[in-house]
Amino acid sequence: MFGDLGKMMKLAGEMKRRLPELQEKLAKAEYTAQAGGGAVSATVNGKLALVALRIDPKILADADAQLLADRVKAAVSAAQDQATQAAAEAMRELTGGMDLPGGLGGMF
Repeated sequence: MFGDLGKMMKLAGEMKRRLPELQEKLAKAEYTAQAGGGAVSATVNGKLALVALRIDPKILADADAQLLADRVKAAVSAAQDQATQAAAEAMRELTGGMDLPGGLGGMF
């Protein structure tokens, strides 16, 4: 029982030390996804904020506003999913695969 407690205390200390650098690294990272066969490309940062959006001019002549909006939403959502998955993976690495209770995994 105390072995597990010692392991958790050691892990908590390691997390406290490494978490700020990991948060900074994730915040600087960028994740790009495409929709509509590459017609729309969205890039988000590690904080899930949209930092770039590219729309192929060729689709502007062919697409209606709703189709274009759907493609933009799909590209942004996919890029945000990539960022979220990267943060979850980083947290798993930081904790050695241990699940954190009480939503502590959302520290990013």
